[in-house]
Formats: sequence, C-alpha cells, structure tokens
Amino acid sequence: MEGQSTRQLKVGREIQRHLSEIIRKKGMGVFGGAMVSVTEVRVSPDFSVATTYVSIFPSAKAAEAMKVLEDNLKAIRGELGREVAGQLRIVPEIAFRLDTSLDYAEHIEELLKK
Repeated sequence: MEGQSTRQLKVGREIQRHLSEIIRKKGMGVFGGAMVSVTEVRVSPDFSVATTYVSIFPSAKAAEAMKVLEDNLKAIRGELGREVAGQLRIVPEIAFRLDTSLDYAEHIEELLKK
C-alpha cells in the first residue's frame, strides 16, 4: 500500500467496487462454481494500469477462474469503462493477479495446529 498517492488509493477503491459488482453479476456459474472476490486494486502512478487482486474459493478452481477472467478481460474493461466514464479520463488496463493471502493464512493455521 505504501507509496500510493491519496488519488491512486481513491481511484483503486472505486475501480475495486465496480469490478466486484461486474464479477458478481456474472455469477459463480461462469467461473465453474468458484466464488471470485476482488480483494484489492492498485493503480499505477499514471493511472494506466489497475493491478487487480482476486481471491478465488475454492482455491482448487483458481486456475480455471483466472482463465475465465483473462478470456473476458476486454469485456470486463468495457463494462468498467461504462461505469467510470464520468470519473476517469482513461480506463486503465486491467491486470488480474491471484491473491494467495488466504491460502497462506490457511497454511500457517495448519502449521500452528501441528
């Protein structure tokens, strides 16, 4: 989070809100029954790229769900463009990244139980 301007953080949160809604509308069926959540969006300093972290449950379906996101990137960006048209001059490119922090926390929990 450090190093991001207040504007970057605000734009990131706004994009996160819209992307979450766009993905939610598509429904779990599109993602092979996986639940996809947008956990964070980090916007580049020039606002041209929005690195979007997604959490996928169950994690066994992560690869399949990430492929669906990548295959639908243009359509998702188009929908985002319509949503933020009045707020942003340019719609940033979207780069999806898998957020593995939940898996990591689960792994640590398992280790602590031993």
